[in-house]
Amino acid sequence: MKLIMVLGGLIGFSIGIGFSMAQGSSWPSVIWRAAFAALLAGLLFRWWGRLWLKCLRNAHIERQDLLKKTASSTPPNSATK
Repeated sequence: MKLIMVLGGLIGFSIGIGFSMAQGSSWPSVIWRAAFAALLAGLLFRWWGRLWLKCLRNAHIERQDLLKKTASSTPPNSATK
């Protein structure tokens, strides 16, 4: 989870610097905007990462339940000769 948040912060910082430089802002303004963009992107990525992991866990649990259900409903094969 920390890696996802750090990645979001890095992406946000890069985007903040890029847009601020494109506007021709002064350096202090560039740094403040980039820091704010990093904060927002880090929080957004943390939220998205938690949602993603929750959905993956739910899908895994549903798959396990389905496998248990099919295994219990299938009668064992009795080979007669």
